[in-house]
Order: sequence, then structure tokens, then C-alpha cells
Amino acid sequence: MIIMLGRGELGVMSGTVTTVSSNGEYSFTKPNRDSITLLAGLGVEGDVHAGVTVRHRSRVAKDPTVPNLRQVHLIHAELLDEVAGAGFEVAPGALGENVTTRGIDLLGLPTGTRLWLGAEAVVEVTGLRNPCAQIDTYRHGLLKQVLGRDEDGRIVRKAGIMSVVLTGGEVRPGDPITIELPAEPHRPLEMV
Repeated sequence: MIIMLGRGELGVMSGTVTTVSSNGEYSFTKPNRDSITLLAGLGVEGDVHAGVTVRHRSRVAKDPTVPNLRQVHLIHAELLDEVAGAGFEVAPGALGENVTTRGIDLLGLPTGTRLWLGAEAVVEVTGLRNPCAQIDTYRHGLLKQVLGRDEDGRIVRKAGIMSVVLTGGEVRPGDPITIELPAEPHRPLEMV
């Protein structure tokens, strides 16, 4: 099933890339860029987390041979709006994301969803980012804003989603986002 967002075909909602970010060094935040280039099977060109196998330091320490399911990190700008309402000023890229979006319920997408970012790049959603304690180091108390519990007591992770690059290409702020849902039954996102 293909849902076209950002081009008006369905008129349901629009999705847009608002900011792109990358960093060649291990740092919690990622500077904003005019564009980033996604590389198939690797991630963001020049980004410290790009690679076939895991690149996040905590995961490398456990097993450096595990496939990298966290090549591209996406966060919805609506989360930044939400935490701003709670008194936390968080700029795009500050939580380490590569792509900040607007108009798409990223957390509601099923595993295996494909996102076309701009004209060429395609990523496949692998799961949820697990917010870590570094978030509180960045802004004390922010972790509680991006990690909570629902009415049934289940953990809710709101710090974005992770994906792998299927088709490379350049991604820029203002690029439309097109969504292709996987075949049903859909699997909800889990932590990766």
C-alpha cells in the first residue's frame, strides 16, 4: 500500500523534511547541514553512525558484528514542539537525529515502512530509538519527556525511529516524504 504524503494525492496529511544533520565525530548532537547524502546499506555519508555493522558505542562494546539497523535516525519536529511546551528548548539535530520531519506520525508507522526522502533516497524503518541517559546530560529532566508510560503501564519511547538505507540519494530541508506501508499484518515498532 502506498500512501503519498506531501504531494497532495490523498489530502490526508503532508510530510516534509524540515532539517538534516550529520556529524563525523561521536557527539550527542549533530550539526544541521544544507543537505546530507544517504548511501545504500551504510547510512549518512560522513556520519559517525554510518556502516554495515553497529556504530553506536554501547552496541559496539556488546557485539561489533551485529548488523547496523540504526543507520539513519529520524525525529518528528512535533516532538520538539511538545518538549518546548514543557520548557525544554531543543533544536533539530540536538538529539542526534539525521532527519527531522514534520507532518508524519513516525512513531505510529509499522516496522518495514519505506520512506522516500526527496526524489531518490529510500529508507526502511527498523524500529524505535531507545532514549538513553545522555538525553538528561544534554538537558536535565528531558529524558522523562521522551520516555514515559502509557495508561497500561507500557514504556513509550518518543525519541524517534531508526532506519536503514535501501536507495541512496541527497536529502535536503523542504524535501517531500512519501510513505509505503508494508504488507499486512503490520508489526508495531519495537526498540532497536
